[in-house]
Amino acid sequence: MSGLISRLRQLRHSDQAIAASVRATLLESLYASPQSLVIGAITSSGIMAIVAFVSGNRSMIACASAIALVAGFRVVDALRRRRDVPKIERAKGRWAKRQELLYRAGALGYSALLGTFGLLTLVHSNDGVLQLLAVTTTIGYAAGIAGRNAGRPWIALSQLCFASLPLTVGLVVSLQPLKIVLATVIVLFVVAMMDITLQTYGVILKATLVSREKAALAEHHAAVARRDDLTGVANRTAFREQFEARLQAIDNGHQRLAVYWIDLDRFKEINDSYGHLAGNALLAGVAQRLDEAFGAAGIVARLGGDEFAVICELVGYTDADADAAATGERIIHLVEQPVHHDGRTLHVGASLGIAIAPTDGTDADTLLKNADLALYRAKDSGRGQMRFYEPLMDEKIERTRDLGAEMQGALERGEFHLVFQPIFDLTGEQVLSCETLLRWTNRRYGAISPAEFIPIAEDNGLIVAIGSWVIREACRIASGWPTDVTIAVNLSPIQLRSANLPTTIMGALAASGFAADRLELEVTESVLLEDIEASLAALNAINRLKVRTTLDDFGTGYSSLSYLTKFPFQTLKIDRSFIADFEQSPASVAIVQTVIELAAKLGMRTVAEGVETQAQLDQLRRIRCDAVQGFLLAHPMPANMVSTMLAGAGVKAMRRS
Repeated sequence: MSGLISRLRQLRHSDQAIAASVRATLLESLYASPQSLVIGAITSSGIMAIVAFVSGNRSMIACASAIALVAGFRVVDALRRRRDVPKIERAKGRWAKRQELLYRAGALGYSALLGTFGLLTLVHSNDGVLQLLAVTTTIGYAAGIAGRNAGRPWIALSQLCFASLPLTVGLVVSLQPLKIVLATVIVLFVVAMMDITLQTYGVILKATLVSREKAALAEHHAAVARRDDLTGVANRTAFREQFEARLQAIDNGHQRLAVYWIDLDRFKEINDSYGHLAGNALLAGVAQRLDEAFGAAGIVARLGGDEFAVICELVGYTDADADAAATGERIIHLVEQPVHHDGRTLHVGASLGIAIAPTDGTDADTLLKNADLALYRAKDSGRGQMRFYEPLMDEKIERTRDLGAEMQGALERGEFHLVFQPIFDLTGEQVLSCETLLRWTNRRYGAISPAEFIPIAEDNGLIVAIGSWVIREACRIASGWPTDVTIAVNLSPIQLRSANLPTTIMGALAASGFAADRLELEVTESVLLEDIEASLAALNAINRLKVRTTLDDFGTGYSSLSYLTKFPFQTLKIDRSFIADFEQSPASVAIVQTVIELAAKLGMRTVAEGVETQAQLDQLRRIRCDAVQGFLLAHPMPANMVSTMLAGAGVKAMRRS
C-alpha cells in the first residue's frame, strides 16, 4: 500500500510536468473509442432505470434519472468531439484544457451517481436481484474505466473510487458478514485496479513520448533534407515544393509572383583565387542577407553552385513590373555588399533573370526556364545586370547555353587547337616571338570565334583548365623552335589569380624542357583594375619563376602610367587602335612615341599590335618601336607553318600564304 501511495505522489508531479502537447495527445485517448462510452452509458443507465422502476423508491428513481441525464450529456460530448476533430486539431492547445475539464466533470459525476445509486439500492431495497444488478453494473463500469481512461490517470482513479467506495459503505452498514467480506473484496479490487491503471498509464505515456520523439526526429530530418547544408536556406527540392504551392495559391485577378534567378558575378574567380573556404563564406553571407530580406514573406533558395532564387509576391497589375525591377535592384545591392573572411574583403556582383507569374507562365517548369533564359541575357549584357523574360528571346541565348554545354568535354575530345601569330623586329624579317591564339572547332557548330567562346569559358569556370592546357601545349610546341624565339600566352583574369597558376607554369616548363625566360604571359589592363593587390602578387610570383610578363592592349580605355611603375612588366604591347590612327591622327603618333620612350627608360620593350599597312610600319620604324605584329607581316598560322618559317623559308612566302 505504501508503494501505491508513493506512486500516486510521483504521478501528481509527473502529470504536472508533461508538456501541453503530450497532455493533449493523452486526452485524445479518452475519445479513442466513443462507441464503448456510448454502449456503457446506455446499458448502465438502462439497468439503473429498471432497478429504480422495480424498487419504486423515489430517491433511487431520482438518482437513476440523473444518471440518464449525465449519460446523455456524455454521449453527446463524445459524438460531437468525433465530428469536430479537424477543427479542434487546429486549436488543440486551447481545446485540451477546456475539454479535459468537461470530460472530468462528466466522468466523475457519472461515477459518483452510479456509486450513490448502488449505495441507495443496498440501503433501501431488500431484493437480492436488484442489489446484484446495481453492484455488478457499478463494479463492471469501474473495471472498464480503469483501462479505458488510463491516459488521464487521475480521472480513471477518481472514477474508480467514486463508483466503488459508496458500495463498500452500503455493504458494511448492513452488518452482514458476507456483505462485509464482499466490501473487503471490493476494496482490494479497487487497490488492484489502481495499480493496473498506473501501470497502463506508464506504458501509454512512454509510448506517446517515444512516438512524439520519432515524429519530431522525422520532421527534423525532413527539414534538413530540404535545407541547403552550407547556407541554411531552402535547397532545390524545398524550393520546388514551396514554389508550386505558391503558384496554386495565386489569385489570377489580383496577385503575381516574381521569380528572380540569381547568378553571382566573379564567384568562380574568387573561389579559384582564395580557396573553397572563402567561396563558402561568401555564399553563406549572400544567402543570409537574402533570407533576412525576403525569407519571411517569400522564398529564398540556393539552387546549386553560385546560383540562388528568390520568389516575391507582387500585388496588383498596375505597377507590378516597376515593383519587380525595384526588388531586383535591391537584390543586386544586397549581393554586392562585402563579405569579410580570414582577413580578406570579398566582393561579388549579381546578374538577375526575372520571370513573372502568371504572365510568363503558370507552372514551375515554364517559369524557371524563362527566368533562366532572362538570366543568360543579363549575363550577356555585362555584370550586375537584370533582364525580364521576353517571349521572343534572342537565339544568341540558346546558342550560348548550347555552346556552354558543348564546351564540357571539348578538351577531352580534342576540339581545341592553337595557332600562332609571329612578332617581328622592325625589319620585318626576323621572328622574335609568337603570340599563342586559341581556336575551337566544335563537332556541332564548327569553328567558333574566341570572342564568343572565351567569355563562356570564363563564366562556366572552364577557363582555368583550358588555359592550363594552352600553356602546356604552347610550351611543348615552342620547345622545338630556335632558342632565340619566345612564346607569348594570354591569361584570363581568373587564370591570373588562380592559386595553381605557378604550379601549372612549372609543370609545363618541366614537361616540355622549355626555358622559363622564353615564356611570356600577357594580361590586359582591365584585369589589373579588378583587384590590384592580387594582380600584383600574381605577377611577382610569375616573375620569380623567370617567366616574363607583358601588359597587353595598353591604351584601351583604362590606361594609367602608374601601371608601368607599379607592376613588374618586361614588355608593353600598344593597342591596335593607336596604330590604326597613324595616317589620320598625328596625335596618335605622338602618344605612341611618348609611350615607347617612357617604356625604354623603364627598361621595357614595346610591341605594336595591328600593323596592317606599310605606312604604319614605316612610322613605327621612325619612332623606334622594338617589335611589330599584324596582318601586314603575317596572319595567325598553325604550328607546322611557324616551324617552316623558322627553319629558313622566306618571310615573304609566309606572308603570301
